[in-house]
Amino acid sequence: MYDCFETIIRERWQSTPSMSKGLLDTLGSYTKLAILFGILSGILVGMGFLIGGMDYAWMFLALSLGMNMLFYFFSDRLVLAASRAKMVSKEEAPELHQMVEGIAQQAGIPTPRVGIVDSKQPNAFATGRNPQNAVVVVTTGLTQLMDRSELESVLAHEVSHVLNRDTLVMTIAVSIATAISYIGNMIVYSLFWGGAGGDRDRRGSSLAMMGAAIVAPLAATLVQLAISRSREYGADESAARLTKKPMSLASALTKIEAYARGGARLNAQPTTSSLWIVNPFSGAGLIELFSTHPSTRNRVRRLEEISTSIP
Repeated sequence: MYDCFETIIRERWQSTPSMSKGLLDTLGSYTKLAILFGILSGILVGMGFLIGGMDYAWMFLALSLGMNMLFYFFSDRLVLAASRAKMVSKEEAPELHQMVEGIAQQAGIPTPRVGIVDSKQPNAFATGRNPQNAVVVVTTGLTQLMDRSELESVLAHEVSHVLNRDTLVMTIAVSIATAISYIGNMIVYSLFWGGAGGDRDRRGSSLAMMGAAIVAPLAATLVQLAISRSREYGADESAARLTKKPMSLASALTKIEAYARGGARLNAQPTTSSLWIVNPFSGAGLIELFSTHPSTRNRVRRLEEISTSIP
């Protein structure tokens, strides 16, 4: 649905030569962001109505408006805190900074800040509401297990998310979905400790609350799924053309997925899965059914096709 709206915008303005790609990307991102805010706010309002009728629905509407404003300005900080990322200086990670700076210059965007997550699983993500506030984060496992060409390709993929204006929508989707999950957990805990006994009305209300606590996080996850799959294909292609080494990215993706499936886990919430270059919970039971990423096999196949068109 998000990509359909972006396509409509591009078709509407493709006859206007003066409209730059950057402006089109920004317009498309803000359109998708408005839709995202509307859907996830609707989920929150629906939770409020199921819990306590119209009074709670209005209260949750006010809550959602406040959350939308908060997440627009601070979602990147919340994601960095949730992932336990540590910002590193040029002195602390000179080679990493050099790679990111070179790729950013080639892409024509400001150099993102660099962060590191202490984890054996190789992985990476980008966050930030615009290129001026972007951060590229890698795990220690990524820097240790990839060769230079593979690491450069992964960094190019994350810089491409910044270039394509994906990070704003994806980061806010993760933040709001995480908040909805926390609210759902709070409802479950309150029902557990408060009990679900009493008269029929109270039991009915408790069942509605339990239903909201289960369905709302699932709905938020499905919204993330709709957003992120096509974004990954786009970032793969941009990275391949930036580095001119599509098979290095294919090799990196294969390695990362192998470690994820092999049991190397990230200490992160499942709601953050759409941010990482490969789903860190790959193979984790039912979560695989709701993967926010296209299969690595399909991504590698596309990169093989792209390699035939790159000199």
